[in-house]
Amino acid sequence: MTGVTGLRVRPGTLVGAATAVLGVGAAIESLGSTGGPLAPALHALVACAVVAPLALARLWPVIAAVLSTIACLSGVLLATPATVAGTLALMALFWTVGHVRPLPCPALLVLPYALLLFVADGAGDRVSAVVLLALVLGAAAVGAAMRLRAETRRRQVSARSAEASLLEYAARGERARIARELHDVVAHHITMIALQADAARLATPGLPPDGAQRLTAIGDTARTALSEMRRLLGVLREDVDAEDELRRPQPGLRQLYALLDEVRDAGSVSVRLIVSGPVQPLDQGLELTAYRIVQEALTNVRRHAPGASVDVELRYCADELWVRVHDNGPGAPPSGAAAGHGLTGMRERAAMAGGTLVAGPGPTSGFLVEAVLPRKGAAA
Repeated sequence: MTGVTGLRVRPGTLVGAATAVLGVGAAIESLGSTGGPLAPALHALVACAVVAPLALARLWPVIAAVLSTIACLSGVLLATPATVAGTLALMALFWTVGHVRPLPCPALLVLPYALLLFVADGAGDRVSAVVLLALVLGAAAVGAAMRLRAETRRRQVSARSAEASLLEYAARGERARIARELHDVVAHHITMIALQADAARLATPGLPPDGAQRLTAIGDTARTALSEMRRLLGVLREDVDAEDELRRPQPGLRQLYALLDEVRDAGSVSVRLIVSGPVQPLDQGLELTAYRIVQEALTNVRRHAPGASVDVELRYCADELWVRVHDNGPGAPPSGAAAGHGLTGMRERAAMAGGTLVAGPGPTSGFLVEAVLPRKGAAA
């Protein structure tokens, strides 16, 4: 049992085994027929021909059903009755065709069995034709019904998934709208309450201590409410900001102003931007390279020369862009993995853009990073 528990049978092996079993059964069943010395052999051959195409059911179900139908109808014309094993093989083939092909295909394959009713001579042959038609038609109908049910289930799952996605996007949009309203309207009024309470407490002469205490409490309460609202805004904007971050395009030289503002707001470095030459839009990859070089150079300045002044210069030439970052700090950063990796990354970026980058002590003081990037991708 232990060895059988993990046993997995391949579908092809299973179909081959079923074909072999049904073929043997059909041959044994047909050997009992009468009608001369060659009749049993002929009946066995026809019975096996009806079952044999079942081996092709996984790869070519329509071709297998056509071959089995030809063998079955040929047996009828040769007065060879259909065997139970052959009928089971036909039902399996027509079920497969109905399950994997559109409805017109199994309907066309069933049509010859309907025509068999008109060519059958005796009452027994007509009964056999009716039974055979009913069995193959029922098998094809069951397969088609299962296929339609599976398609309906897939469509329902897809529709539910699309509906869930729309609801999620709508919820995110609503959260973003609520966050904007809270930030632009409610937070503004709460801030005004806090400011007016403090202004009234400080600007009212002869204010009783109890009144001053109440105004202080109003201001403190307003500030507490504002802090809680900011926390709520962070929760509301969490999903929206995360998705916007993923969809945000790569930065370029237009975003350089925002980067310099962030450095100035940090207060550790004073930055000045110098632009010379005719400013023109460049290739997005080239602008990204220039932005990343300036970003890494400013990071090194903040790390190794806090409080220094930095000049960031962009010089637009006819066929190249000069990027120059010079600070008045102590000079070259100390040797270490962090500094080495930063400078190596800048050199690699410049080389990937087809340019060069040099970094070292400045001509008079501080540290200088200078990159020359070719403008082969300048935008028209």
